Amino acid sequence: MVKTNREETGIRRLEKTFDKEKWKPKTALGKKVKSGEITNINQILFTGQKILESEIVDTLLPDLQYDLLTIGQSKGKFGGGKRSIWKQTQKKTREGNKPKFSTLAVVGNKDGYVGVGKGKAKETVPAREKAIRQAKLNIIQVVRGCGSWECGCSTHHSIPFKVQGKSGSIVITLMPAPKGVGLVSEGQVRKILGFAGIRDVYSKARGNTTTKLNLLYACFNALKKLNKIKIPAQYIEKAGVTVGGKDGKEKVSDN
Repeated sequence: MVKTNREETGIRRLEKTFDKEKWKPKTALGKKVKSGEITNINQILFTGQKILESEIVDTLLPDLQYDLLTIGQSKGKFGGGKRSIWKQTQKKTREGNKPKFSTLAVVGNKDGYVGVGKGKAKETVPAREKAIRQAKLNIIQVVRGCGSWECGCSTHHSIPFKVQGKSGSIVITLMPAPKGVGLVSEGQVRKILGFAGIRDVYSKARGNTTTKLNLLYACFNALKKLNKIKIPAQYIEKAGVTVGGKDGKEKVSDN
């Protein structure tokens, strides 16, 4: 069970209720993590292995935070039209209406690791738990750097180059920005970028951007694409490129 503390910023922090001793791993990867053979999540992510147990992420990234993104809207005479973290659908049957709730969660440590996941259930609490678990399974390392010609500070406050992500009809473009600009993007996209540890970026989106789910998936796909582009060795030091957390700098050239 995940307990939460709500801070002034609205971010929920995962309390350390995970007990590694009680965890019984079911996969070979999980057994290596519990035995101490794998001590860093980069050993998994850099080799492209698939994470099938959320406890692996709980063990290797204990400082994760999470938040729920607004993908739906409230219903009713007075609350209709307001953005909500719950997207409600219902099925009409002879017994009556059977509602279902879905939500989108983002997890990250604000230092190069972020994940996005969707959960759906008949009640809100199970939907939230599923979304958080799926976000952990989708965790990625984020390539950061200073690719802005206006800055050139060689620190990883932004992204090293322009990148695009697509989902449905939406195409979002993320562009490097100098220090102090902040996250120039839509509010929920800003949350994903913030959880990834990016502090300055320009963004531009085209398509049916009112479909929030596709907009957020497009942003996450853009961050994933950063890992797929080969970076010249001479540019790594110049732009201060790093992958994942603080110890990811030496791994960039092998990416």
